[in-house]
Amino acid sequence: MTATPSTWDYDHYDAAEERLRESLCTLGNGYFATRGALPECAADDVHYPGTYVAGCYNRLISTVAGREVENEDMVNLPNWLPLRFRPAGGDWLTPDTAEVLDHRQTVHLDSGVLERLTRFGLDGERVLSVRQLRLVHMADPHLAALRTEFTAEGGPVDLEVEAALDGGVTNSGVPRYRDLDGHHLTHVHTGTAGDDTVWLRCRTRTSDIRTGMAARTTADAPVTAAREHLCVTQRVTLRARPGRTATVDKVVALHTSRDPAISDPLQAAVDRVAEAPGFDDLLVTHRTAWGQLWRRAELEVPGEAGSILRLHLFHVLQTLSPHTADLDVGVPARGLHGEAYRGHVFWDELFVLPYLNLHFPEVSRALLHYRHRRLEKARSAARAIGRRGALYPWQSGSDGREETQQLHLNPRSGRWLPDHSHLQHHVGSAIAYNVWQYCEASGDAEFLHTKGAEMLLQIARFWADSATWDEHLGRHRIRGVVGPDEYHEAYPGADRPGLDDNAYTNVTAAWVLSRTLRVLDDLPEPRRRELGERTALDDAELEHWDSVSRTLHVPFHEGVVSQFEGYGDLAELDWEGYRDRYGDIRRLDRLLEAENDSVNNYQASKQADVLMLGYLFSPAELRSLFRRLGYALDERTWQRTVDHYLARTSHGSTLSGLVHGWILARARRAEAWDYFQEALKGDVADLQGGTTGEGIHLGAMAGTLDLVQRGLTGLETRAGALWLDPVPLPELSSYGFSVRYQGHWGVRFRLEHSRLEIAVPAAGPLPIDVRLPDREVRLQPGDTCRLVLPD
Repeated sequence: MTATPSTWDYDHYDAAEERLRESLCTLGNGYFATRGALPECAADDVHYPGTYVAGCYNRLISTVAGREVENEDMVNLPNWLPLRFRPAGGDWLTPDTAEVLDHRQTVHLDSGVLERLTRFGLDGERVLSVRQLRLVHMADPHLAALRTEFTAEGGPVDLEVEAALDGGVTNSGVPRYRDLDGHHLTHVHTGTAGDDTVWLRCRTRTSDIRTGMAARTTADAPVTAAREHLCVTQRVTLRARPGRTATVDKVVALHTSRDPAISDPLQAAVDRVAEAPGFDDLLVTHRTAWGQLWRRAELEVPGEAGSILRLHLFHVLQTLSPHTADLDVGVPARGLHGEAYRGHVFWDELFVLPYLNLHFPEVSRALLHYRHRRLEKARSAARAIGRRGALYPWQSGSDGREETQQLHLNPRSGRWLPDHSHLQHHVGSAIAYNVWQYCEASGDAEFLHTKGAEMLLQIARFWADSATWDEHLGRHRIRGVVGPDEYHEAYPGADRPGLDDNAYTNVTAAWVLSRTLRVLDDLPEPRRRELGERTALDDAELEHWDSVSRTLHVPFHEGVVSQFEGYGDLAELDWEGYRDRYGDIRRLDRLLEAENDSVNNYQASKQADVLMLGYLFSPAELRSLFRRLGYALDERTWQRTVDHYLARTSHGSTLSGLVHGWILARARRAEAWDYFQEALKGDVADLQGGTTGEGIHLGAMAGTLDLVQRGLTGLETRAGALWLDPVPLPELSSYGFSVRYQGHWGVRFRLEHSRLEIAVPAAGPLPIDVRLPDREVRLQPGDTCRLVLPD
């Protein structure tokens, strides 16, 4: 693999790496995406073509370990890619069955095009060169196109080419899910529409989402159609000659019944593909749309880190583009790139929205609308456990109910185990944090005063109602939860899941309560009255919120913040012994369970938990939060806390290196780069051992962008100003980016070692106040400011 800021190249064929490449070569436009599988290869143990429409889910019941379990999955829709070829009368050519002389795949990041070039040896003398260009259109989100060029070397070759739309697909891209029912599509029908167009329609089995797909195939020879079971094909016979290229173009349209402004998805697809221009014209408008996105998300970072960051940004934009603003969808943790986590929405927006807020705030707003539309479902979930307010699910899908699986498979032991991660109630705090961060960055008072305030109120109400008073401690406590560290779900030997007083949960709950009180105070009086009447909010409840926000218990042990009450009583793990025995111990939970032990018994974390507090809040804000709770969190205590958990974390999540790199940039700068590298290479090097082939880790990718944008610059949008407190790393001390801030399009930042340049576009509406630790600057539209930073 070689990388530049504009390309991502694989220069040979390697079946063992194909799943990883397919994920990293995925193309999408925020509405749908298709994995980078070779069009001539069907789904098998090597290849997995998958096409996913944002928000398209289906629910099925499976029998697992003697129990019926229900799971909702993002659906693998009919495969539009198939295009296979062979010498007349010969076998179909694939890299797995034919002689491959050369093979290269290149993702052109600037233009959003996947290029493939393969040279097949045919008979010792003749060679068939196959070049393909693929795009998933960024201007028209319902179109995709594939151009295939055939050139012969050493003599002419008569070719049979077959293109298809395949409705015989299943969800089978994740091996550990294969005991679950993956047959989501039914009522597959096919047909033709004119001489060069075929169509396929189907629907999902329980959610009844109807899909229409149409393909127009053109070539230098007549194209004929044939209908087969579950698929429709188009065939053409060509002669490839040395020095002359034979071309086959395939343009595809995709609609579902969830789309606005259509009547029937099949008719919409047929009409759209009929009106679509040819490949060359589609390529022009597609490149233009990508050029506009890159300007809005400008990022200039040198070296290898810059190349990987560009790839990360590319995949973020393919999953969450401006087209997403028109959809009712959340942030799928694994993008639209595969079936891991079943396409569910977790808390990953906590790592994604801070980046989007400063480039595509309309997308952030839409993603928060997804949460608001499911507020009533969250309130129902709270009532179901006897609480007031809103309990958002740890895993969300179509309608906002809890989608966390009841069982999960440990592939090392082969056992199906109970899954208690639905107790991660802290997802509500993440949503509240995202509401506030979006409004601060965008200045969207209308959203804050309406939907934002409603979500904040109900999340705060849940936390206040979850807190119980402990007379012995003289403090409120939150019991029976799971924190971000998913290793610890229960106390050793306990007969029920859940932990008490998870520090991250309690501190963020206190933040939600105090922040919501302030938002309610600042609401316009008519709106405050309306909200209070509609939610039966009174002064007594607000006083209770204030009390809880000041008295939630935060446990400590040995001078550090405890991950949860009793954490310090757990046994120490023989870390070196396990590393010697297993090498990679990122998934320590699986290793211990396979030994009939449990990670619940040890001071061992999968990922950042307590340290997440330093990721969300600046040092000054975190100290202020602890002071409000009645605790002193001085720098020495925080440093000891960082050191304690750094030595006891296995980094079983791609988010872990990101958070630790962010924290260490201020706490232990010399080590920060190693963790930043871990976050950067998590997917491109597949550090989690095969997981990237099941879908990229969107939160980690967006988080690395935000680490450069906000983490190393100390950039905060707070109190109507831009706050900066740079901590440039020696390895990344010179770079530039631009942001969109409260109506200013393209505020440019340039960090050059000890100098910071800020340029405000001339067309901005108002001046921008910039605050650094040692000074304040007001920049008028059109101003450029150059600041020398303290050492």
